[in-house]
Amino acid sequence: MANTTLYRPVGQKELDRIAAADFRAFPPRLSWQPIFYPVLTLEYAVQIARDWNTKDAENGCVGYVTRFEVDTDYLARFPVRCVGGEAHLEYWIPAEELTTFNQHIAGSIEVVAEYRGTPEDASRA
Repeated sequence: MANTTLYRPVGQKELDRIAAADFRAFPPRLSWQPIFYPVLTLEYAVQIARDWNTKDAENGCVGYVTRFEVDTDYLARFPVRCVGGEAHLEYWIPAEELTTFNQHIAGSIEVVAEYRGTPEDASRA
């Protein structure tokens, strides 16, 4: 079985919930989050974690980049979405599909980068 490497930029609250699941699953989406969007490249995940998450005071002004692998055959059910420039590629997994998505994660979710901002950064955002 082949796997595809994906990335997910997260804030502190989401990382805490991933840790509570022993780094094996992403937490359910909140009511205002209809999709789960893992991204295809480390560079795009870094951009979100560094430039956006570090300005979110509610999440501690911290951004993490997680890396994980998903069964490629399962992932083929979802189209790749371009959400900006050609480097901004992601999958849109419907919130109600996340439990099944988590079952197709191979191995564990690992943190590969961490970025920290300050409350002042958040107030300027």
